[in-house]
Amino acid sequence: MKSRIIVMVVAFWGMTAIWAQDSTPWYMGTWNRHQPNPKAKDMPLVQIDGNHFVTPDGNTILFRGIAISDPDKVARQGHWNKEHFARVKALGANIVRIPIHPIAWRERTPQAYLEMLGEAVDWCTDLKMYVMLDWHTIGNLEMEMFQDPMYVTSKQETFDFWRKISGYFAGNNTVAFYELFNEPTTYRGQLGVCSWSDWKRLVESMITVIRYSDKETIPIVGGFDWAYDLTPLHNEPINATGIAYSVHPYANKSPQPWAATWEENYGFAADTWPVFATEFSHDSKDIPELIDPEKGFVSDNFKLKVPEKGPIRGNILTKPGVPIDFDGDHYGNQIISYLERKGISWCIWVFDPDWGGGKIKSWNYEPTEGLKFFSEAMKGRLKVQK
Repeated sequence: MKSRIIVMVVAFWGMTAIWAQDSTPWYMGTWNRHQPNPKAKDMPLVQIDGNHFVTPDGNTILFRGIAISDPDKVARQGHWNKEHFARVKALGANIVRIPIHPIAWRERTPQAYLEMLGEAVDWCTDLKMYVMLDWHTIGNLEMEMFQDPMYVTSKQETFDFWRKISGYFAGNNTVAFYELFNEPTTYRGQLGVCSWSDWKRLVESMITVIRYSDKETIPIVGGFDWAYDLTPLHNEPINATGIAYSVHPYANKSPQPWAATWEENYGFAADTWPVFATEFSHDSKDIPELIDPEKGFVSDNFKLKVPEKGPIRGNILTKPGVPIDFDGDHYGNQIISYLERKGISWCIWVFDPDWGGGKIKSWNYEPTEGLKFFSEAMKGRLKVQK
């Protein structure tokens, strides 16, 4: 009986301690100042010179890389480790894009998510690979309407996200870019109305929040039509210095021949400002029915028929199971040739086996045919890059 009483007292004391810990008064606050990272200056700082990205010695740097899937997904599936990033580096990448979904940010909690991102940045520093952090949402932030529940956010959450991110990573040269909003779109009216002036105001507010803490990392601004249309820049460029613009030039965004419409929709901007193609590419396992077996890429009946059509994640480099012709006149060679001729850096989508456009077949990391092609491009080995 005596021992039972002792156990009960100890258990009560333990529960009291836990209760006290969990019920910290609101007025005590939860703010913890982030400690400086000793690796923060290991990588050269990326800056802007005219319409190019440069290192402190004045050399122009062209980024070639790939996105991973959301860190929360990678961690839940047991692959959140330095080796995951080492495999990205081995592809030839000098940058990795890290997409952060609003729902994952909330569920994991911002503080836990920041710590996880800090791990990734440290690993990438060791691997000599830059990082782009991407607020991965799709929709109309002005009216707070979004394409899918995983993308739902708010103005307040978006501003606070960049406040926390910029405060945490300020001064860390490895984090070269903040992609402010993955793909702005009204989805042809399904998501309401947002004018370019509305979007410009929101973006400039994000940049103001970021610049309070971090005056060096480069914000990247996307245009409408799922980050494809930069034509409003002709009349209303974003009122901020030290920024770049993003484009997601999926093949279905324009009819062939592609180059003329690429120039019209976004390429012109690269003559004045730095432009970064932060997401594109395809893999045939997603839309094999769209592959023309005679031509080796998407058939003519897939030419754009509906204005502002959202990205379809599939490959138009080859039909399923057939090796890509690295020298062929297909979308892959045409987009790489065009981007690099214009000095536009690029990241393909996505180093994951499950998501649409995934570039690995399983968590054994077997590459798709598309990844084999784009890995050669990351290493600068394609004929069109010579």
